[in-house]
Amino acid sequence: MAVKHTDNYYYDIVRKNIKKYRLQKGYTQQKLADEAEMSIDYLAEIESEKRRKSFSLAVLGRIADVLSVDIKKFFDEK
Repeated sequence: MAVKHTDNYYYDIVRKNIKKYRLQKGYTQQKLADEAEMSIDYLAEIESEKRRKSFSLAVLGRIADVLSVDIKKFFDEK
């Protein structure tokens, strides 16, 4: 039987990976937000574990493009 995870489980993995790759690239939240054409508040909400704001695949794609990361890596559980 396959393991079933909550929506928050997946969002948490993606949030952590966005932050990890952002820091590896040496970007502040402001720089990433500017490059991805979104507000700093929105990016902060995406990265925050306390907030439960969902985001679209298109937004995730823009972030991946700016960070030069294959979008699939945002789903790695490592």
